[in-house]
Amino acid sequence: MKTRVLMVCLGNICRSPLAEGILKSKVDPARIEVDSAGTAGYHVGNPPDPRSVAVAKKYNIDISTQRCRRFSRADFDRFDHILVMDRANYRDVYAMAENEAQRGKVRLLLECTNSVPQEVPDPYYGGDDGFETVFRLIDEACERLIEEL
Repeated sequence: MKTRVLMVCLGNICRSPLAEGILKSKVDPARIEVDSAGTAGYHVGNPPDPRSVAVAKKYNIDISTQRCRRFSRADFDRFDHILVMDRANYRDVYAMAENEAQRGKVRLLLECTNSVPQEVPDPYYGGDDGFETVFRLIDEACERLIEEL
């Protein structure tokens, strides 16, 4: 049976597309399906932020064909694990859950590690260094996540 993982951030243009691309690059697609979404619909249909695309490309990961989409209630039925980048988006996703089984699927991505910070910071308004930091945090979390899956 295939395990389905959804990565979630606010706009689905910076952090969650990176998380999707990083995890996809590390797993067997026949066993693990990975997607990403945003809690807000600001960028639906758009590609990821060029800075996310660039940092992923630096590590030989191509996320340029991804398109932003908004998280929906149906995602609770489609995915086994819903991993959220920060507490604000965690609260938004958790509030949409209709039962304990759905709430049990939602957690912060960095809970996979015992790292500080516990949230993946939003690099959108910062410089390129922020995207590098976010890549490293997500990459480590994905390594740990694979051990769990």
